[in-house]
Amino acid sequence: MAVAAPAGAQQRRAARVDRRRQRVADAALHLFAVQGYNVTSVDDIAARSKTSKSAFYEFFKSKEDCFRELLLQEGGALIHDVLEAAASGHDHHERLRRGISRFVVSSFERSAVARLLIVESVGLSAAVDQVRHELQSRFADAVAEEVRHAMLHDPFYANKDPQVFGRAVVGAVNDAVGYFLTHPGVDADSLAASLCRIFAP
Repeated sequence: MAVAAPAGAQQRRAARVDRRRQRVADAALHLFAVQGYNVTSVDDIAARSKTSKSAFYEFFKSKEDCFRELLLQEGGALIHDVLEAAASGHDHHERLRRGISRFVVSSFERSAVARLLIVESVGLSAAVDQVRHELQSRFADAVAEEVRHAMLHDPFYANKDPQVFGRAVVGAVNDAVGYFLTHPGVDADSLAASLCRIFAP
């Protein structure tokens, strides 16, 4: 009859497994952002994480599965921060400004995650596209909701279609961030301020 390991030993083993998985995920995130998804191999990820291919496949079914999980987790955390920052505003102008600014600043601070969300995920696969569209929709829907309420008393938004405006904000912010992450010359605060003057004057 097998004897169960003591609870303390099980917890230590689980902690080691979690740390190994995090090393693999961190290595993959770095390589996907720096080298690109197509260039990065599972061997590259194993080498950078100082693990093995078998360790990689212990946690992920494939390279694409790893990318999708990273996008869901890291991209989801970024969008969560954006929506949380926006919710702290006292009116629609401030909520829109805070949401746009948080997305821009977070993308510059977490540029590897931004590259996954904005650049590397585009057209990779149907499953990855679905995650990207879901994340972007959360941002666009929040903008649309603000515009829907603002239409009633703010002349700037009175003739705007909320859904179109929401998608326009996300598209413009994504494109601007993607461009200036790879073409230095504008800092995050200046870019955020410029976008806010366009969409939340």
